[in-house]
Amino acid sequence: MAGLYVGATAGYSGKNMVVMGLGLRLQKEGYRVGYLKPVGAVPKEIDGRLWDEDAYHVQRILRTNEEPQTLTPVIATHDFQVRAFRNQVGDVMASIRDAYATVSAGKDVTIVGGSGGMHTGRYCQADGVRVVHELGIKALVIDRYSKELNYDYLLVLKEQLGDHLAGVILNDVAPNFMDETNKLIVPFLRDRGIRVLGVIPKDPLMGAIKVSDLADRLGGKVISAHHKSDRIVESFLIGTMQVENFMTHFRRQKNSAIIVGGDRSDVHLVALEGDSPCLVLTGNLYPNDIILTRSEVLEIPIIVVREDTYTVAKKMETLLMRHKLRDEIKIRQGAQLINANLDFAVLREQLGL
Repeated sequence: MAGLYVGATAGYSGKNMVVMGLGLRLQKEGYRVGYLKPVGAVPKEIDGRLWDEDAYHVQRILRTNEEPQTLTPVIATHDFQVRAFRNQVGDVMASIRDAYATVSAGKDVTIVGGSGGMHTGRYCQADGVRVVHELGIKALVIDRYSKELNYDYLLVLKEQLGDHLAGVILNDVAPNFMDETNKLIVPFLRDRGIRVLGVIPKDPLMGAIKVSDLADRLGGKVISAHHKSDRIVESFLIGTMQVENFMTHFRRQKNSAIIVGGDRSDVHLVALEGDSPCLVLTGNLYPNDIILTRSEVLEIPIIVVREDTYTVAKKMETLLMRHKLRDEIKIRQGAQLINANLDFAVLREQLGL
């Protein structure tokens, strides 16, 4: 019976993508796969029961069928956190061990999903490093590229996890950093005893968001071409510059939402004619009738939001970085990325499969 903890150096690094991609691959190969998430950070009531939303979603994809208290024995509600800060929750590892024993019974491999970074949950003594040691399982750690890789953190985790560290995945690596990653960072880590089991290139689709979801998350509303609200936004461009300069930047960026004031009809028209997936008009300013008509004719949705352009741009940056893996097309793409870039032979060897 093998166990694998999927953790990361920080939150929003691709843990669910790896858990689902890995679980689906192992199931396809004929292994009986169990899944649990010891600590849930996204509490949500579903059908009258409290679940961790991420764990609930992953379980549905992997077609496992655990009860909420087994799937996620610790759910970090506000009440739980208050009690933990007052030292009133006791040792939660007992419930995590019991849940792992239940889930892993009769399974070939059990995937244990992490929450946040490997040290998240230290306040209640349920951080990833402790869970790995207590359950006696292997760990797969994801490090997501964001301006640079967290190689210092990986070295510290190697010291803390020792032989429990099965390897690491370097995720979302930008094209212009791929060569340095493969020729410099990967050998550096391997020389220090850290197996790099995969280098996953940046994929625009994995950070994309549907127009309808974007409107909801920005607190705005779609005012035209509603039937095209399933179009995909991969990035954004701020349309505050002169039209000539805007056109130069716009041509370089595909599938970019345009964030612009509602009074900039010149920029609106260029964005619509250039087939932007959507316009996000700020300041609660509505466009004129000409722009609305062109939006309907060209089938490009317009979202109107209350906040100013700078605030909306900052929100968009966070959204595209942290948008949850929910759409079926993104799940399939994530599974393909894992299949194409993860060294399953070495991982199976580490797990004794």
